[in-house]
Amino acid sequence: MSQLQELTDRVKAAVGTDSGLGKSLKFDLKGEGFVFIDGGTVTNEDSPADLTMTISMEDLIAMGQGKLDATMAFMSGKLKLSDMGLAMSLQPKMGALFAKMQ
Repeated sequence: MSQLQELTDRVKAAVGTDSGLGKSLKFDLKGEGFVFIDGGTVTNEDSPADLTMTISMEDLIAMGQGKLDATMAFMSGKLKLSDMGLAMSLQPKMGALFAKMQ
């Protein structure tokens, strides 16, 4: 199983029937694929999303494990956001989703 498929399966398990985000979210994994979340749907499609987070798969996994702080990732250029305001408003919900992925 590919690393992208393993990550997608972990996200699907964490999302369950509803991500609780209230917005669509896409992780652009810098050439390693995409993870798109919309409600309870998780795919690897490069679909338009309310918020796109561009980050390497390695850094996303580290963030999910609590080894990389999202603010530090952003400040160091490891994380790029399509909408900073939306990302800030979703931060608590994304934190809860990441906690379920561990």
